[in-house]
Amino acid sequence: MNSAERAEIFRRLHKANPAPRSELRYATPFQLLIAVILSAQATDKSVNLATPALFAAAPTPEKMRALGEEKLTRYINRIGLYNTKARNIIAACGLLVERHGGKVPRDRESLEALPGVGRKTANVVLNVAFGEPTIAVDTHIFRVSNRTGLAPGKTPMAVELKLLECVPDEFRRDAHHWLILQGRYVCRARKPECLRCVIADLCEYESKSQT
Repeated sequence: MNSAERAEIFRRLHKANPAPRSELRYATPFQLLIAVILSAQATDKSVNLATPALFAAAPTPEKMRALGEEKLTRYINRIGLYNTKARNIIAACGLLVERHGGKVPRDRESLEALPGVGRKTANVVLNVAFGEPTIAVDTHIFRVSNRTGLAPGKTPMAVELKLLECVPDEFRRDAHHWLILQGRYVCRARKPECLRCVIADLCEYESKSQT
């Protein structure tokens, strides 16, 4: 796949969805951070079912830390790995209060220093909350990038670096959302819906689905 074809992919994704947004529900950067931590190895749907009550009870780091792990788990116990996530969230809230005045930091180093926050989570927060042109490579983006030939790589980091290199600047801020939605609803793992894919003719996937 050449650079012109890669640019055309993002032109089409932009045309189909000019203003993509995260499917996680949140009202503040802090709530987004918590939702993204909860979404690891879980679905956005399961997170969105849990967070309205949680955020109503504890909308700030101070109030969420005050809940403590035991009470927090009552809100999130239908989400995978909830015990570990509760422990990390309470610890992260403590650092947000003690080091950052209760605010979510806007730099990668500080974000990744928070318990439960790795590179992917930091990229999501930087992109969605602060408008940075980062690309968080989850399983959907990894699959789409490799399957289509857009940005092949053996690791999420390799795919991320390739995407940062090949995505045109004008599309970089929203590329993360387009590729996640493409993988979630069209270029699915077991049965990609190639016949309704807007980039099918540019895709290098050999076994295109006929359904």
